[in-house]
Amino acid sequence: MADEPRTLDSLEALGTVAQAEQAAMPEPQIDQLGRTYATGKRKDAVARVWLRPGSGKIKVNKREFEIYFARPALRMIINQPFEATARKSQYDVICTVGGGGLSGQAGAVRHGISRALVSREPDLRKVLRLGGFLTRDSRVVERKKYGKRKARRSFQFSKR
Repeated sequence: MADEPRTLDSLEALGTVAQAEQAAMPEPQIDQLGRTYATGKRKDAVARVWLRPGSGKIKVNKREFEIYFARPALRMIINQPFEATARKSQYDVICTVGGGGLSGQAGAVRHGISRALVSREPDLRKVLRLGGFLTRDSRVVERKKYGKRKARRSFQFSKR
């Protein structure tokens, strides 16, 4: 097979394979207002995220995210998908988040931003998948068991 000369038919077949690969790429999901929607989750927190082209402003529950997430570590978590994809100041983010604490909410917003970026630009999927941003962190608080003080902590033993 390697010694066979290439014909026009074999070259056309290669072109159809390349077209099929491009057709397999999903289309961007953008609404009438130019936004892309995604839901992110972490622990008990759920974030509804809308992404639109802009200057890089992030609003969480109608407040600036620097005010809502006061700790620098939480702000860093939220900006990770933009830094991984080199889209730092290209999109504005509007999100509503509820449930859980601030750490879980920051993780939920990061998950939502990552999913919205993939919905808007499907070619970013590989980069975000390698960074672990598309995987929902399924760790949740363990429930309290009967006969225990907390989930695993026993009551203090007293000899007398």
